[in-house]
Amino acid sequence: MRLRIKFASEEKELRLPIHYNEIIQGFIYRHLSPSLAEKIHNQGFVDPETGKKFKFFTFSRLIPETKPILQKNFIIFKSPVYLIISSVNTDFIQSLVENLLTNPEVKLFNQKVILSSVEILSLPIDKNFFRIRTLSPVTVYTTFNTRDGKKKTHYYAPYENAFKEGLIQNLMAKARALTGKNPVNKIKITPLGKLKEKVVIYKNFVIKGWDGEFEIKGEPEILKIALLSGLGAKNSAGFGCVEILR
Repeated sequence: MRLRIKFASEEKELRLPIHYNEIIQGFIYRHLSPSLAEKIHNQGFVDPETGKKFKFFTFSRLIPETKPILQKNFIIFKSPVYLIISSVNTDFIQSLVENLLTNPEVKLFNQKVILSSVEILSLPIDKNFFRIRTLSPVTVYTTFNTRDGKKKTHYYAPYENAFKEGLIQNLMAKARALTGKNPVNKIKITPLGKLKEKVVIYKNFVIKGWDGEFEIKGEPEILKIALLSGLGAKNSAGFGCVEILR
């Protein structure tokens, strides 16, 4: 399921740090039931093959009606702005909607905003092929130990074979975590045209992702996981949220 939330600020504008993913993520967790928030954050859904945990939700960057103003360390949005939140977990969406509707006044970065509307979007996923566009950057990475014992993260670019393979392996792991089995048919994910690199600072870590369009092929049940819970890694930190191009 997918939500589109409309924020309106009392001050007619919303001033946030340029890298605001952690702020939006915190807003989402605060509006889940405490037990569900703890379960998703600490337990998640586990891939039985790799042991990797998934939270199975993602969110877009903030979507303004007018072009925001960029300052040195901040971004200023004119009210209203929109946010897409998406998950394959219906309990997550239900809890979020219930809490948002009962608490329409919230704070973002110590600024009071009103939730003007909370809309559930229909997303019919009955095909085995879609063309999609990112609403937040897609990231693929690997972490390894250097010779001196330090951990290092390498973020892959779309022109590297490991980028597409990483997207596929990530989606297969998500499918196993959700269904307990591997997809029957082959998954194919192809970047289209030139993707734009985006650098996001999240909890003092630099994360590199890519914006653009993709073609994705596979079983509808598997594509649903990608479209609702995010493509690539770090979805719950605001990466890999996509929309279907019709």
